[in-house]
Amino acid sequence: MNMNTHRLKADHLTAGYDKKMIINDIHIQIPDHKISIIIGANACGKSTLLKSFARLLKPEYGDIVLDGKKISTLSTKQVARTIGLLPQSPVVPEGIKVFDLVSRGRYPYQSFGKSNTKEDFIAVEKAMDVMGITKIANENTDELSGGQRQRVWIAMALAQQTDILILDEPTTFLDITYQVEILDLLTDLNKKMGTTILMVLHDINLTARYADYLFAMKDGKLVASGTPHEVITENTMKEVFALSCEVITDPLTGSPLILPKGRHHLFTKSHG
Repeated sequence: MNMNTHRLKADHLTAGYDKKMIINDIHIQIPDHKISIIIGANACGKSTLLKSFARLLKPEYGDIVLDGKKISTLSTKQVARTIGLLPQSPVVPEGIKVFDLVSRGRYPYQSFGKSNTKEDFIAVEKAMDVMGITKIANENTDELSGGQRQRVWIAMALAQQTDILILDEPTTFLDITYQVEILDLLTDLNKKMGTTILMVLHDINLTARYADYLFAMKDGKLVASGTPHEVITENTMKEVFALSCEVITDPLTGSPLILPKGRHHLFTKSHG
């Protein structure tokens, strides 16, 4: 993997809420044109880190750097033309049609009060086509299934035509079929468009299957980074999640696959 270029990075980042710091002195460089996934236990600082990258949260110390410039010095529209964001559990405006919601992704390119241009319509239609939602363009978003709704949100982010896409737990609350479907679509986007993708996922085995690069966090600090094979080890899983497990090779993909050692393992060991 070529790690020589990094358009997006955090330099000695410390951030939190109401003077309580959640992440402390983190230095991370996000590989360009790759899928990077942040893992860690609940409340370890994953979402705080993503909000800092998306400039939703101002650092207490350190900087987020985008294309060699401190992100704090860039205009909102400059950032929005480069970084697309899908937050955790976004709220659907009541009664909004799919096409209209996806169209909201065009705001970085529009002047106040101006209607959609031909370029806007082309970008929206392309985003809907990529996510396979063209046929439901006129349906109410709040009446869709969870998987369809997530496709619409991602299409809205794609309509921004950004080179970098940040997603906070895009598969949460979805059935496994929809989880795989969304991750397959994001992989296709990464491969075909070269989009740099940074996201948080909870499922470690899905993470191992889809990530090019991993960042493991614990208590607001980065404790490991590298390829799935470098990060998903028995020692790191124990350190990050306090999980005893065995790591084997996924027979389908060759990626690491964790097998948790639960009570059944302990019982059979003691009676074997």
